[in-house]
Order: sequence, then structure tokens, then C-alpha cells
Amino acid sequence: VQLQASGGGLVQAGGSLRLSCAASGRTFSYYNTGWFRQASGKEREFVAGITKSGGSGLYGDSVKGRFAISRDNAKNTVYLQMNSLKPEDTAVYYCAASSQGLAQRAALYGYWGQGTLVTVSS
Repeated sequence: VQLQASGGGLVQAGGSLRLSCAASGRTFSYYNTGWFRQASGKEREFVAGITKSGGSGLYGDSVKGRFAISRDNAKNTVYLQMNSLKPEDTAVYYCAASSQGLAQRAALYGYWGQGTLVTVSS
């Protein structure tokens, strides 16, 4: 499966953005999907994940209550709605797909899209 992330940009603190991850190739609904981010000089961090059906989600502690992940399998797309953005949310955001269970470990995701940059100004 090929993944294409989009929707990044520059936003002021407190603002919102919605990222999209469009999939092509193999049947998208076969995969659990996640969002990760990597800030400059830091390790890649799990942000959110969603099961194949969209019935369950998982969030990193730093984004709980502010971010929401969803998917539309008919459109082969996963979304990340980001609200109440903070400067520390600034990072390159990546979407990834896993044929294994929903997890926070990046190593379990076998398919990755290119990143989209989110910059939050203070």
C-alpha cells in the first residue's frame, strides 16, 4: 500500500489543522493506520492510531483530548484532526500502515508515507 500525507502548514498556537493520508494499492481496510511525528533533533513519536474498521483509536499522551483520528475506507483516507495546537506540536507528521495489531511501536508499521510539516507559531 502506498501512502500520501497532506494538510500540513503554518498555524498559530491554539489553532487547528486537519491532516489527510490517502492510500492506494492494496485494500486499505486491511490495515491498521497510525500517525507519527518527528521534531527536529528528536526521535519519532507515536501520535495516534486507528483500527482497520475505524472502531477503536489509540493516542499518545501528549495529544490526548486535542487530536482525533478517523478514517473513511470508502475514500481510502485517514484523517488527523488537530485542535488546540501548541508550539511543541511542531514536527514532520507521517502516516503509516500496519498489517499487525494496533500499536504505538513504529517498528510494527511496514508502510510509510512521506511526511507533511506542521509548524505552530507562538
